Amino acid sequence: PPGSRFLIDGEPTGSKLATGTRGVLRVRLRARGRAGHSSAPHLFESAIDKLIDALVRLREIALPSHPMFGGTFYTVGLIEGGVAPNVVPAHAAAEILFRIVGDAGDVLRAVKTLEPLVEVEDVLRVPPVRLHTVPGVPTESFPFTTDVPLLSAWGTPLLMGPGSFLVAHTDEEHVALDEFDASIDLYVRLMTELLAGV
Repeated sequence: PPGSRFLIDGEPTGSKLATGTRGVLRVRLRARGRAGHSSAPHLFESAIDKLIDALVRLREIALPSHPMFGGTFYTVGLIEGGVAPNVVPAHAAAEILFRIVGDAGDVLRAVKTLEPLVEVEDVLRVPPVRLHTVPGVPTESFPFTTDVPLLSAWGTPLLMGPGSFLVAHTDEEHVALDEFDASIDLYVRLMTELLAGV
């Protein structure tokens, strides 16, 4: 709420305080071709082939690095294209999520070197963040992104919670009860130390 001095976001960090998290840049690549019968591919232009070429080139692009976060990396999360196996595809697209370590514009400029092979659409940007820590509490930087940048009006952000992000979005997502119980004491300690310093 407005007027809060601190915000503790409870994302799974193994009960360590995060020193920072990566940001994200989500882009959509669109390839356009010319549809036709697949028995005469030389007369038409495959959008899927163009998209594949762009994705292969993307692997060769140098992406930014940062001393705390390491290198930028990405996942091609969605690919779509074509209408039937016997038709040279006129359209293809891929959505890519970059885990960024600095300015999203630097990564976007690098990806735009794939044009005009594909169109590059900037879909979403969330900046990387450095976070407040408390002396004596174990810390680590994390490769994921949170909603902390959207909650700046809620006070100085801290990030800590029980569990591991490595099992997030899997069938094994869980938090061990003993870690959950121990995190309660850690949250109380954090709040006590933070409020004592105010």
